[in-house]
Amino acid sequence: MTNFITYSVPQNLRFLTAVLIAGQPLLKSAQAQAVPSPPDTTRATSIELREVVVAASRVEESILQSPVTVEKLNARALRLTPAPSFFDAIENVKGVQVITPSLGFKVINARGFANTTNVRFAQLVDGMDNQAPHIGGPIGNALGPSDLDINTVEIVPGTAAALYGLNAINGLANFTTRNPFVSEGLSVQQKTGVNHLRDAHTSAHLYSETSVRFAKVLTPKLAFKINGTYTRGYDWIASDQTDINPRGNATTNLFGTDNPARDPVSSYGNESSDRSTLVLGGKNYSVARTGYQEQDVVDYQLQNVKADAALHYKLNARTELAYTYRLAVLDNVYQRSNRFRLQDYRLQQHGLSLSSPVVQLRAYLTRENTGQSYNLRSMAENLDRGFKPDALWNRDYTAAWNQAVGNGQTVAQAHTTARAAADAGRLQPGTPAFDQKLRELQDINNWDVGAALRVKADLAHAEGQVNIAEALRRNRPSSWPAFLDLMAGADHRTYIVVPDGNYFINPEKNRDPYSNLTYSKTGGFLQTGARVFGQKLRLTATLRADKNDYFSLRFNPRLTGVYSPSQRHNFRVSYQSGYRFPSLFEGFSNVNSGQVKRIGGLRVMSDGVFENSYLRTSIDAFTAAVSVYQNANTPPNATPAQQQTVRAQAIETNKKLLVKNPYTYLRPEYIRSLELGYKAALLPGGRLLLDVDFYYNTYRDFIAQVEAYVPKTLNPDSAAIYLNSKSTQNRYRLWTNSQTKVYNYGGSLGVRYELPSGYLAGANATYARLDRTESGDGLEDGFNTPRWAYNLSLANEKAFRSFGFGLNYRWQARYYSQTFLVNGDVPAYSSLDAQLTYTASAANLRFKLGATNLLNRYYQTYLGGPSVGGLYYLAVTFQGPKG
Repeated sequence: MTNFITYSVPQNLRFLTAVLIAGQPLLKSAQAQAVPSPPDTTRATSIELREVVVAASRVEESILQSPVTVEKLNARALRLTPAPSFFDAIENVKGVQVITPSLGFKVINARGFANTTNVRFAQLVDGMDNQAPHIGGPIGNALGPSDLDINTVEIVPGTAAALYGLNAINGLANFTTRNPFVSEGLSVQQKTGVNHLRDAHTSAHLYSETSVRFAKVLTPKLAFKINGTYTRGYDWIASDQTDINPRGNATTNLFGTDNPARDPVSSYGNESSDRSTLVLGGKNYSVARTGYQEQDVVDYQLQNVKADAALHYKLNARTELAYTYRLAVLDNVYQRSNRFRLQDYRLQQHGLSLSSPVVQLRAYLTRENTGQSYNLRSMAENLDRGFKPDALWNRDYTAAWNQAVGNGQTVAQAHTTARAAADAGRLQPGTPAFDQKLRELQDINNWDVGAALRVKADLAHAEGQVNIAEALRRNRPSSWPAFLDLMAGADHRTYIVVPDGNYFINPEKNRDPYSNLTYSKTGGFLQTGARVFGQKLRLTATLRADKNDYFSLRFNPRLTGVYSPSQRHNFRVSYQSGYRFPSLFEGFSNVNSGQVKRIGGLRVMSDGVFENSYLRTSIDAFTAAVSVYQNANTPPNATPAQQQTVRAQAIETNKKLLVKNPYTYLRPEYIRSLELGYKAALLPGGRLLLDVDFYYNTYRDFIAQVEAYVPKTLNPDSAAIYLNSKSTQNRYRLWTNSQTKVYNYGGSLGVRYELPSGYLAGANATYARLDRTESGDGLEDGFNTPRWAYNLSLANEKAFRSFGFGLNYRWQARYYSQTFLVNGDVPAYSSLDAQLTYTASAANLRFKLGATNLLNRYYQTYLGGPSVGGLYYLAVTFQGPKG
């Protein structure tokens, strides 16, 4: 529970005047209690109304009277969870969806439109954004606190852009750490576990995590803390063999394993850019390079190191200055539109904050270096091309196919024979030659010929907030009405990229393409509030303005109301809007990727491409129709001249299928959200807590990718001829906006019941539904969210003497997943988590024997991701006398 220092305020002032930025209790400041008509002396008043949150309104307020939905994990909840870490425990929070691209990388989302790099959900640590700058989203909890240093977790599942402006249009999470003035001493934790039991793809592997925290109050004004965590393990394995291109040769009746253009989900190097149309026996066949399985090109060894140090100085009783340094070094698997091996990937953050009852200031610098990381798809593609270029491989394939057919083999058999012949001498996984080539490609920073991910990027951020009403009340108590609140804030952020010539360049005219690229935003907000009708109705209004480079000024309003007929019952309503501006990658990417140029959607990056390109989907339909026409109309044993004549006829007949690119340069995403809710403390003593919410959202201008190709000709009459061959077109993947308008709604219900003898039972259910789309173009992000999900829990810290336990059962429904990698249905799954604890108070030791996915039923949280099995662990924690 948050600690705070109280000070004298008028007795009828209910709202809280301690201004805290983004949920960080740097100042344990005042909570001024208003006393509605006659005071309630139940347990709900004495305990629940002292449970405060700050992320919802940027001020401390009772969790029961928050104007928007907010979820909180306090110290007790974190002790009871069967999850191996506080970050894993978020998966069981009401209204929250978590997907798992890796054992060391989980992604938080709420209310739909999830993906593996969720740039719509902000993640803060003590109010500081811990995203990787070039990605625009966090890499799990890589730069976050350890279990020993976490104090509370607050989650706002719903747009928070009006107050934060951090692209938090789907919500935000704020992790608050332990202040060394409040909790000092030595703490040590060792987790040892095992996973991959009964895994068909590997043997069992050990998991280990060692954490240390030390905090010390040096003087009444000066304190410090240091934290370190070292994690080792073996990552979850992605081995989905579903064919993404099952109809690649439907016109020749080749399906399944006979399909020479087969493209399994977890196999790379056989994607669309790795296919050629070969004329064999007078018919067109789509033939893909062989590619490699994910397991062949990635090291699943996981190793994460993170550390932080903080120095806190009290300028006076209510003003505190703090400097924090954080470091993370990662080796694990990460996923965006492709999967990556993060290797020696480094993140650092320097942060400085000042907090007082009136003013909050914060500045921080985040530095990113991708180290020796690489792209798994590019690695597989260039392992194949390094062995034999596409043209030579196609020539060998064609010759072997013709010979096999001449020897009497069937068409399908001939394709198998031709592949084996063309692949003769191909690098084999596990051999010294293969490993040497793998290392070589990891260091080539061009995805057309190598696989390296080499990015250096910084994020510099400064923000300030002032509680104007509190300042006036302190200096001139009679100058400001007690029922009115007023505060204002402003922030500035600049991204700085060191161009590498492949992933990023500086696109500005008359600038060196290798000079630093900058991308900035400035914003601010004004918020006012009042309590009326005997302080039973609390109204707030917020207006935020943001100005990003390359975009005009945007405004976000928020209006909220909370009606509290008593402290037990609280009804809330809110309306707000939010913008998400393009991330660095979406705006400025410049990647050679499998012979397709991926470029940012800002005009400065892609000027002229949108206007002169054709949609790849239409080109695919066009080339497929040309193949059908040729296969149906080419005579047996046709001469090359006859084949060319039929090809020309096929192009002329089907060119009407080609569609010019209707999309254009990037605009910000936009959401409008209406939310209703009710939160109450029921039964004698407030033993039953109830929280219900409902929302309705509208989205437009989803930032998405479209593939569009430009023919290498200035004559529009020849475009179809050029677009029928990969060699006569420039191929692009462009960041743009969907033309679809999307409406979705949902809600959640949570119940927590305090039973006798310390038992705590909980249940929550979440419903999310895509209502409808207008002007649907199929380019919008997938909803990627189960319609139903629920959690059941039962726990007791002292069920029998020093023994405690925790159980959690999670279930989510089947849902349709649409990603850049693959589309399809994600099966429903359930997972039972359990833990048994023993506390040896005399030795300051706590033992926790736990398991996630106790029954070891492997499942996927999204298509293309790894299969997640059981993790079984023992955690031993030493908490020093002052800890």
